[in-house]
Amino acid sequence: MKATEANLLAFLRKSPQFVIPIYQRTYSWTERECRQLWDDIIRTGNNDEVSAHFIGSIVYIEKGLYQVSSQSPLLVIDGQQRLTTVTLLIAALVRALEKLPEADREPVDGFSPRKLRNYYLLNPEEKDERRYKLILSQTDKDSLTAIVCGREQPKEPSIRTTENFKLFESWIAECKHDLTVVYTGLAKLIVVDIALNRDQDNPQLIFESMNSTGRELTQADLIRNFILMGLEPQLQIKLYEHYWRPMEMDFGQEAYGTHFDGFMRHYLTVKTGNIPNVREVYEAFKVYARSTETVSAGVEALVADIRAFSRYFCAMALGAETDTDLKIAFNDLRELKVDVAYPFLLELYHDHVAALLSKEDFIAAVCLVEAYVFRRAICAIPTNSLNKTFATITRPLKKDRYLESISANFLLLPSYRRFPTDDEFLREIQSRDLYNFRNRSYWLRRLENHGRKERIMVDEYTIEHILPQNENLSADWKTSLGPEWERIHETWLHTLGNLTLTGYNSEYSDRPFAEKRDMKGGFKESPLKLNQGLGQHEQWNEDAIKARAKIFAEMAVDVWAYPKIADDVLDAYRPKTDASKSGYSIEDHAYLLSGPIRELFEAFRKEVLALDPCVTEEFLKLYVAYKAETNFVDVVPQAKRLRLSLNMAFSEINDPKGICKNVAGIGRWGNGDVEVHLASINELPYVMGLVRQALEKQLGNDEISK
Repeated sequence: MKATEANLLAFLRKSPQFVIPIYQRTYSWTERECRQLWDDIIRTGNNDEVSAHFIGSIVYIEKGLYQVSSQSPLLVIDGQQRLTTVTLLIAALVRALEKLPEADREPVDGFSPRKLRNYYLLNPEEKDERRYKLILSQTDKDSLTAIVCGREQPKEPSIRTTENFKLFESWIAECKHDLTVVYTGLAKLIVVDIALNRDQDNPQLIFESMNSTGRELTQADLIRNFILMGLEPQLQIKLYEHYWRPMEMDFGQEAYGTHFDGFMRHYLTVKTGNIPNVREVYEAFKVYARSTETVSAGVEALVADIRAFSRYFCAMALGAETDTDLKIAFNDLRELKVDVAYPFLLELYHDHVAALLSKEDFIAAVCLVEAYVFRRAICAIPTNSLNKTFATITRPLKKDRYLESISANFLLLPSYRRFPTDDEFLREIQSRDLYNFRNRSYWLRRLENHGRKERIMVDEYTIEHILPQNENLSADWKTSLGPEWERIHETWLHTLGNLTLTGYNSEYSDRPFAEKRDMKGGFKESPLKLNQGLGQHEQWNEDAIKARAKIFAEMAVDVWAYPKIADDVLDAYRPKTDASKSGYSIEDHAYLLSGPIRELFEAFRKEVLALDPCVTEEFLKLYVAYKAETNFVDVVPQAKRLRLSLNMAFSEINDPKGICKNVAGIGRWGNGDVEVHLASINELPYVMGLVRQALEKQLGNDEISK
């Protein structure tokens, strides 16, 4: 590798051609990055005391050569974004200059339209693709060549390329006829020219170590380059064109940038059973790609598998499903924005394609996920554990009884992950504030369309408060509500019984109920299911709101249905009790039978069992275990203290007082790498803070999303 400082324009002029390899990401700079470059150029051009402005490096491969000295194309490893953006700026300058009178077209020597085009945009003596100084990949290529040559854009133009070109045209137009500062600033741009020798340098390692001043590479960019960069050209092209490029097209230009990283995280969760940190997806992928099983299957099998799962993801998350019934089910779920469920659903989709899961059972499983998430939201159960729940729920499934197994596993989730029962859901949905619910159009649409074959487009209607929101209620409304009108208004305004849909929101306004009911287009005439029965009410008061809420709550129980499975079948799925761990009690621990340690233990166990309803206690021969799904703290009674083992890594514990000990790799009774001693009641509050961390770690309250 050889690095040399170079003037950018001189570097462009002497270079034969830059080619962006197929494995590189598409052009992705936004207005923010373009504005930064533009401002740097203008500031530099306006300051005579500044002789140069550094904008980064250009890293390229040319076999056997260290510097530009032949007409061989240069494969760009790093610097595509800067090269493309400067090319767009120069092309915009050419357009602007060509609109000026002939005498004004070269205000600075070397900056005429012809020279700009032939020095920096084209190789005028070459033909076909060799004619262009910069060749981008795929959609970007056609859009850039159209801009450089002044042709019409292709049918599906590159969004970033065309938008940024228009930005530069507008900024140049704002300079009016004084473009000298732009030329001067451009002429001062400096890069580091870094030439690699394919036989001696490792492009992938160099690529990973580069600190770009532009837009940060996504995890998906790094993964694609990791897979394709080191392959022989023919295999590289095959894998890209057969698998990776179709994925990019399925996602689309915008969604690829916003959703592909998330998809890769879900894919790795399915494959490994572990949820990668959002910033470490690339590192997790490298570990997976280098595993013995993946390596033995071969790189093409890996890319083909990613391609298959990407189809499933696009079908579910991006609305690309072609089957009407599945499309409706995915759309209902997508409105809840439950991305954490995709690892589970990806595996289900894969098994559906493999004919292990019928379409009917697949839809039923999707509906169970939807009901599970919505019921928990209505019942205000924290969502922290959902990530871990959906990452692991497929492990115990019996795929010869797929839907039954899914239903049983939902029903057997512990309290903090529980599937809310009909009674709990029925109670909470009637009194919950649903107007300020995150997805209020979602639940209204689901209720309105329940049982309909001809679905209503809820987006065409607005949400109506039957009892108006206005705090200054009219005398008619106060009379209808009675002497406790303020309490009723505050309690029931945003609840299920008082909310509906209408196309006459502005006409209804704050009118009395009777007018809303009887007017043209009023509740009596409404064709909507949500408005059925309103025409029979003489007045709208607390009893009417509660009665209507009960009706729709009972409908909601059917819309978001609880899993149906016979008790004896469910019992077969319950974990079997380990008989070897039964039969012990507090009486088997001599130090806990009396004295101060017994009192300390009783105080400790009371605090631990109160942490969460899911916590259970089990006396073993040599210690006492406290569990959620598994042990999170174990207590070994000693003569003068309790020795606690916290089931988490020592690096994860937050211990400001420094009383914890790292016991990783040391033989002892108990689970986990953290040991702490409890010797007096005064230490209990602090120690419980440490214990709570171990429980939250297990419950998923420290979700890997940061």
